[in-house]
Amino acid sequence: MATDQAELTTDQVLKRDIPWETYMTTKLITGTALQLLRRYDKRPESQRASLLDDDGPSYVRVFVSILRDIFKEETVEYVLALIDEMLTANPKRARLFHDASLANEDIYEPFVRLLWKGNWFIQEKSCKILALIVSARPKSQHSGAINGEASNSKSKLTTIDDVLKGLVDWLCAQLRNPSHPSRGIPSAVNCLATLLKEPLVRSSFVQADGVKLLIPFINPVSNQTTPVASSQSNQQSMQLLYETCLCIWLLSFYEPAVEYLATSNCLSRMAEVVRSSTKEKVVRVIVMTFKNLLPKGSFGPLMVDLGMPQIVQNLKANAWGDEDLVEALNQLDEGLKYNVKQLSSFEKYKQEVLLGHLDWSPVHKDAFFWRENIKNFEENDFQILRVLITILDTSNDPRSLAVACFDLSQFVQQHPSGRIIVNDLQAKERVMKLMNHENAEVTKNALLCIQRLFLGAKYASFLQA
Repeated sequence: MATDQAELTTDQVLKRDIPWETYMTTKLITGTALQLLRRYDKRPESQRASLLDDDGPSYVRVFVSILRDIFKEETVEYVLALIDEMLTANPKRARLFHDASLANEDIYEPFVRLLWKGNWFIQEKSCKILALIVSARPKSQHSGAINGEASNSKSKLTTIDDVLKGLVDWLCAQLRNPSHPSRGIPSAVNCLATLLKEPLVRSSFVQADGVKLLIPFINPVSNQTTPVASSQSNQQSMQLLYETCLCIWLLSFYEPAVEYLATSNCLSRMAEVVRSSTKEKVVRVIVMTFKNLLPKGSFGPLMVDLGMPQIVQNLKANAWGDEDLVEALNQLDEGLKYNVKQLSSFEKYKQEVLLGHLDWSPVHKDAFFWRENIKNFEENDFQILRVLITILDTSNDPRSLAVACFDLSQFVQQHPSGRIIVNDLQAKERVMKLMNHENAEVTKNALLCIQRLFLGAKYASFLQA
């Protein structure tokens, strides 16, 4: 029954006796394959390790050919268990699948097929093995490459693109509707945490709308003392949380994924986790993600809103053993302080404008302030610009008029569409009136503003106040 198969372990499967001689008699395996299997099967680990060291690619060829040619479930499970055992003992053995002598073997096809055709034990092992084999492929076997071409076949072998896309489809299917109630999702997330290093997997995963499928698993895990069964469940939840956050960290290097993260509640959930978590590896991967996202888009202000400056201070007070985490916390702390400073300088500027009394405080002529905050002027349908233009109409204070003209000229120069926006808000006519003002400071800044409006930012950058 499917449920029984789902609970199978590698050890249970490897206790079976497989009738290799019968398979040779019926020509499902060759005499050479039988000899290799007799030497390898049921032998002590040290003997198997020695055989793999001496003739690893030959064993890989036998295992892959059995999975390709034999469909009996017990045998398929057994060979997958043998491969899993071999790779668990030494993950570097995954390189054996890419040996030059296997160039004409379609090493990927059986595993990709079994992802969809087998019971849960078969699916889980196929996914795990595929992820390891894919990750171990030589650099030359980039996206779009194949393993060669079978000499006895007109069709090309499974390409790495086919494999990666097939894996992403299966992983997304597991996240949406797991084949196994408790192991489907952890297995899929574990595999993703390995595969999202691949550019094609990142793009396929984002295109498949996979990012939103991960976010529900970012939840704080209780740290309280519990009975043994619950404690084990707690450990599994912690591992799922860690690997989900690891996936988000890997996605934070990929721009289309970053765009999605900016519009989701991912950051608020991660902030909630890191606020209460004491698990060092979870804290590290979240802090690294925040550090990575901080300079991108509007993540800085968002992190400030989420209370990250205080959370980081609290985290820094802990005695972490991981030097990378300590360094990342310090960098995140500096970045957040800078964002707080930028936000507070814009907030002060905003207050000054809204009060309607402008003066030559340092911020007006600070090129860095304008460059860093220019997007903030778009808030509330360009509210601050509209207030500056209203000051031109209503103020009797020459200093406020001069500064308002200067600030409008700064906006025109710094914003990519500044000239168009200021013209659309009908500021030009108001500024032109001030060119005849009795105060020299007002006329000087009104002239500067008009020059920038007529010339555009591209040609006006040489103009100085």
